[in-house]
Amino acid sequence: MKQSSTDTRRAQDAGADVLRIEGLNIDFVTDAGAVPAVRGVDLEVKAGEILAIVGESGSGKSVTARTALGILAENGAAHGGVYLNGKNMLTLHGSQLRAVRGRDVAMVFQEPSTALNPVFTVGWQIMEGIRTHNKVSKKEAKARAIEAMRQVGIPDPEQRVNYYPHQFSGGQKQRVVIAAALALKPKLIVADEPTTALDVTVQAEILSLLRELRGELGTAIVIITHNMGVVADIADRVVVMNQGQIVEQAPALELFERPQEDYTKSLLAAVPHLGRDSASEHLAQRPHEDAQVLVEATGLGVHFPGRLGAPGFTAVKDVDLKIHAGEVYGLVGESGSGKTTIGRSIAGLNRITSGSLKVLGYEMAQFKERSFKPLREQIGFVFQDPAASFNPHLTVGECVAEPLAVHRDLNPAQSRAKVAQLLEAVQLPAGFAQRYPHELSGGQRQRASLARALALDPKLLIADEPTSALDVSVQAKVLELFRELQNELGFAALFVSHDLAVVDQLATWVGVLYRGSLIEEGLGSKVLANPQHSYTQRLIASLPVPDPREQAQRRKLIEELNQAQP
Repeated sequence: MKQSSTDTRRAQDAGADVLRIEGLNIDFVTDAGAVPAVRGVDLEVKAGEILAIVGESGSGKSVTARTALGILAENGAAHGGVYLNGKNMLTLHGSQLRAVRGRDVAMVFQEPSTALNPVFTVGWQIMEGIRTHNKVSKKEAKARAIEAMRQVGIPDPEQRVNYYPHQFSGGQKQRVVIAAALALKPKLIVADEPTTALDVTVQAEILSLLRELRGELGTAIVIITHNMGVVADIADRVVVMNQGQIVEQAPALELFERPQEDYTKSLLAAVPHLGRDSASEHLAQRPHEDAQVLVEATGLGVHFPGRLGAPGFTAVKDVDLKIHAGEVYGLVGESGSGKTTIGRSIAGLNRITSGSLKVLGYEMAQFKERSFKPLREQIGFVFQDPAASFNPHLTVGECVAEPLAVHRDLNPAQSRAKVAQLLEAVQLPAGFAQRYPHELSGGQRQRASLARALALDPKLLIADEPTSALDVSVQAKVLELFRELQNELGFAALFVSHDLAVVDQLATWVGVLYRGSLIEEGLGSKVLANPQHSYTQRLIASLPVPDPREQAQRRKLIEELNQAQP
């Protein structure tokens, strides 16, 4: 299909605009009728500019940005203009779209594990785009793939180009996805929540990489995120969306210092700040230190044996820690530091291999399921992804009632009454018991997961990254609910997270893990305000804050700490 004279004229008028969206409306057709998703969106992105589109889940930010690649669900209908280098993406189809994708615009998806095909090497997947758009030999395509991997900072790319996705860490997989997006040097990259599930240090590296690529290649970037700290760190301009409409757009510094709209102000107010509203700010010593010790680890070690001749891996090394009754213990560190392994060991889901771990007086070194099972009802577990931890074939009420079915002898009426009471405690309507997990939003599912964990009135709750994938406003509500329930019910908690600001709000005692070792521990306000170990200092410096001026200073501090690192 030839471009119309209108499209050609728009290409000439656009000047430095790589992307221009005019009067975009998107509807999704359902059995109940058309559901409006986007209404009257106008925005533009200039060459070399980083534009952040922010808002809560369902605000329309992702579906708006994806129109730049002509990506829309089958039941979606878009009207208006989405002009990429003068071409209206809404009028292109089939081979026309394939010719544009990758060459003119590329996408970095939120979850690299699902964006990469597990049965092909990463090199093959990068080469696929190169060979689709260029008549080059396999050897030359591989050389370009290696160069793209080197450009995004993947070590030893000549060898690792032949690796499969599972052989990379989460941060490295995200770099591979970015390398694939860069392989054809597109003028625009759309990055959809590219750092949501990453540790703060890896996130800082990815954001630094995107800034460098913009500087070196002049690539325009649209970044979709709900993390206002990320926006402050990287964005030149910001578009704020709510309920399918743009409510505010401004240069980043202006928006953070002088937000005009109430919705923007509420988004910024929901962002957790390190040192603000700290759970341990006014405590001079460890709280509850005279209380019963529920968990005590001494020289704790966990080693996973290798398979098929591969070497084993030591996940936890010689860790000493205590969790007292009524205390929230925050365990922080990067992926692979051993946080989740310790939490799962306390719950009896991992076997310890050395040292001692006493849980509710039970020695886990002599773990036997039959003898430990009576203690399980005193331990609740909140998983990172409630969508994966709930059985999709059961209703929410049945999922919440599972612990009751195992450990309590209740009749159906008693069970329903208890579930209704639990849902009310986590501020969910009792009617949600009849819904299925997929019918709830992410925040609602996490509340239901918390209700299930509290079903047996546990003495100890283990929360593994329970808010990492939630919008800031939803996260703020879940954290406030967690704090209220902990104060009311008095359970002890191990709160596992890589977000130090979240831990600061909830935990009175904080331990920092690095490569399986507990390198620093103490009162939360003291550890996080005056860290002694260089790794803790680097972790805190890597935490983005919703202030562009302060974030610029933090970037310099990170560079200094990285240079000083042995």
